[in-house]
Amino acid sequence: MIAVPGVEPNMIANNLEPFEPTHPGEVLKDEIEYRRISQRKLAAAMNVPYTLLNEVLNGKRPVNTEFALLIEAVVGLPAEPLLKMQASYNIVVTKRNSDFMNKLSKTRKMTATL
Repeated sequence: MIAVPGVEPNMIANNLEPFEPTHPGEVLKDEIEYRRISQRKLAAAMNVPYTLLNEVLNGKRPVNTEFALLIEAVVGLPAEPLLKMQASYNIVVTKRNSDFMNKLSKTRKMTATL
């Protein structure tokens, strides 16, 4: 988180949390549509089931390391930014999970006494 003296941290653009986090699959979907690559051809080139690719592109499955490296090999998009985007997406989604946040709060209170 970026800190600027006299400015609330939540008012700094780099600290803002998106209303809807962007799943890396959305970016990939836009990219392959722009390049006019069919999902079926891409899945075949990556040697993955079409359903797996489609689920990633529709944000129903996460981008894992193997998938990101396959995308890099076939499409030329670097794997690391896709994985970082997935991690950011996971963090935002997890922070919005009230059950987990309650558990995290309890854990912090318990460990404060250590």
